[in-house]
Amino acid sequence: MKQETYKLFQSASLEEIVRYIEEELKTRNESPFWSDKVVPFSEAILSVLIPLRDNKMLFNPQGNAEVELTPELFLEWSDFVSLKMLAFTIQKSNAAKSLQRTNLAQEVCDLYEEIDLSILGAYLSRYTVNLEDEMLDFPISNYNLHQGVSNVIKSLL
Repeated sequence: MKQETYKLFQSASLEEIVRYIEEELKTRNESPFWSDKVVPFSEAILSVLIPLRDNKMLFNPQGNAEVELTPELFLEWSDFVSLKMLAFTIQKSNAAKSLQRTNLAQEVCDLYEEIDLSILGAYLSRYTVNLEDEMLDFPISNYNLHQGVSNVIKSLL
């Protein structure tokens, strides 16, 4: 991973990070197929991770606290199953007005502020993720597609 990527993830806005990813894509010889998927996928993930970062409530897919937003943490959440779990965790947290399903200290969780799920929700529903019932699965082809998208993103960071 590049040093500048770490600096971006530590403090840059969603727009700045997405712009960086877009610029990196332009310098590569990636197929338009991947290019059309990388930016919306990155934006969907970051739409939740940036508010968590800014409120010092980052956690990994195992529910453990993370001190800072790094490219590695971003890539952990780029797993499609983990991303679906993140959406439901934030949905439950918004309803409870407290961060749910993590191992963060309760006093930290109680400081939780609602996060807008519209970007992530719209993205997931495009790939037939049921946003009403967490137990319903999505087609394996969508999982496989996102493994490819994650690999392209990893090569950019």
